[in-house]
Amino acid sequence: MTDNSNEIEVKPKADTHSSRESKNKPEDYIENPDNSDSDPSSLRSEVPSNVVIVRYGELALKSRGVRNWYEKILMKNIAAMLDSRDIPYSQIRREWGRIFIDTTDFRAAEAAADVFGIVSTSPALTTEPTLESAAIVCATLAKDLVLEGESFAVRARRSGNHPFSSVDIGRTCGDAVWSALENKGKHPRVDLSSPDKEIFVEMRQNFAYIYLETFNGVGGLPLGTQGSMVILMSGGLDSPVAAWLMMKRGVMIIPVYCNTSPYAENAARERAFECIRQLQKWAPGYQFTTYEIPHGPNLEAFIDICNRKNTCLLCKRMMYREAYEVMKKEGASGIITGSSLGQVASQTAANMYAEIYQLAIPIYHPLIAFDKTEIMDIARKVGTYDISSQPAGSCTAVPERPEIGANYDLIVLEERKMDIETMVSNAMKASKVLKL
Repeated sequence: MTDNSNEIEVKPKADTHSSRESKNKPEDYIENPDNSDSDPSSLRSEVPSNVVIVRYGELALKSRGVRNWYEKILMKNIAAMLDSRDIPYSQIRREWGRIFIDTTDFRAAEAAADVFGIVSTSPALTTEPTLESAAIVCATLAKDLVLEGESFAVRARRSGNHPFSSVDIGRTCGDAVWSALENKGKHPRVDLSSPDKEIFVEMRQNFAYIYLETFNGVGGLPLGTQGSMVILMSGGLDSPVAAWLMMKRGVMIIPVYCNTSPYAENAARERAFECIRQLQKWAPGYQFTTYEIPHGPNLEAFIDICNRKNTCLLCKRMMYREAYEVMKKEGASGIITGSSLGQVASQTAANMYAEIYQLAIPIYHPLIAFDKTEIMDIARKVGTYDISSQPAGSCTAVPERPEIGANYDLIVLEERKMDIETMVSNAMKASKVLKL
């Protein structure tokens, strides 16, 4: 490791594993101050484990300095996720290419898999980094894992300096499993292509890790590594998914809800706030700052003064301006929308050009090429699908025949009929800052 001058270094209160661990304490770890033991009744007794292996993806491609910084943030985010779900652990430590959570609570693997930046996790057992020790653990696990008539395979990998190869690990552990199964009166079969059961061995410098299961993670980059952006949150299907996808890329979100009352029901407001609360569950340790901006008066002005078919375009441009004020106030780097090209009348290519014409505002559309089915699938994963599907009425300000091929010059001329700067200022003065 390099550049560890500000690494968290705390000696554990108690040695919860082997004596070898106390002699080879990794230099990089976060300790849980509670250091409480888990409740045995809550554990998955069929697959014992005392550590969770955490794997990350593109983070490993960064330069040493950036990688070191990202890993520290990732470890803190893991700790926050475990704490938010009341999952006990003794410490979170890192070695080159891996992060480890020392815990006997099986839930930790699934919880860590929900942390942005993690590609997979595995609850594992640790043992000495020798062929003999790994073989003993593999054989012990196989006795109840592999049933009569089933085939098995041992998948091995190693890192560090060892006097044996990965092939040697697989062969030695496989022989031990075979003998253990025969001793129980079973008739084992080896199938390296499509086995019924698999045992995984990861041999590292200080420990060997044996595991049976892997949970897929959400991937991406650690939350908080890419600054913050404003998300225009409506509470429909699209904007929460757009927010989540940007969170997956390491962006901390600042939700902005433009309240279009009296043209929208209060149920729409509550639905948007509930979506924000659900997204907050993906970001423990980070408190969202939510803005509610009264947008109804501006919308009323567009309806009264401008060509009715341009209402939605003028409304969106005003939302961008309002969100931009929040962006500047919060020191954010952009504005996120849930727009998907061609999905609704206001999201044609011509209209989306007109929406941003002469607005020097960085706007991100993470759903631009997604179809509705793809968005719905992600919404189910995020946990916002059922919330967004609740009835909340439609915006009554939408014209009967909205513009679908806007002339961007005409939209600017429409805005000249009003004092846009004053309208934005009044809306921001009446805005509210919420902690949901």
